[in-house]
Amino acid sequence: MHPEAYRLMARVEDLHWWFRARREIIRDAIARLPLGPGARILEAGCGTGGNLEMLGAFGELQACEPDREALAVARAKGSGRVEHGHLPDGMPRDAVDLDLVCAFDVLEHIDDDAATAAELGRRLAPGGHLVVTVPAFGWLWSAHDEAVAHKRRYTRPQLVGLLRSAGLEVRRCSYFNTLLFPVVALVRLGRRLLRLEDDGTAEMALPGRLLNRLLYAVFRSERHLLARFDLPFGVSLLAVAVRPDPAPAQGPHS
Repeated sequence: MHPEAYRLMARVEDLHWWFRARREIIRDAIARLPLGPGARILEAGCGTGGNLEMLGAFGELQACEPDREALAVARAKGSGRVEHGHLPDGMPRDAVDLDLVCAFDVLEHIDDDAATAAELGRRLAPGGHLVVTVPAFGWLWSAHDEAVAHKRRYTRPQLVGLLRSAGLEVRRCSYFNTLLFPVVALVRLGRRLLRLEDDGTAEMALPGRLLNRLLYAVFRSERHLLARFDLPFGVSLLAVAVRPDPAPAQGPHS
């Protein structure tokens, strides 16, 4: 992402409705995984570290981030070991045989998302889980995508196909940020049709206190829906995949 986008993220990610509610939705998804105590966890592309404290509650955490300025901010949070690293071919060497790998809104920033998904899968131990989030639907493309250096948005079949091509078993893939989807779509399409100027940072700006609370409450409530079923559309996608255990060797008399 551009440096100014990282700086804005660092200022708002503990307060902004979108970051807070997404963090709780992700936390709930991870809490349903069969992670044991002392699980080895990696967050790839941790940005300015807004998810580190949440992830650290699930096990032994390390993280990596390619941007030096964002890396310094993440390290200062003091949650887990945060190193310089980039995808797909610049990951920390000791980040292997992991129980959980997370990449939250990362794949859409990388030219070769297929090689990246494959590399994330290789970092897992057999039976280990990968949790990813990405922005959904190319027709929602806006100045915000440009400002944060997105290269694409995904549909559910595209994300499922990407993860399966990486040799992973997709356990679930759901849209989310569904309840606010009509508002987001209307605003983005309206700006496009009216050709309104937009530097792309408006969606990351912290709204007034009451509006921030309302949007947080609406988005956050989706965690109850996601605990029961997948959602059919939304502004984002959440996927959980697993690296298969290798098939046991078959003896001559099996």
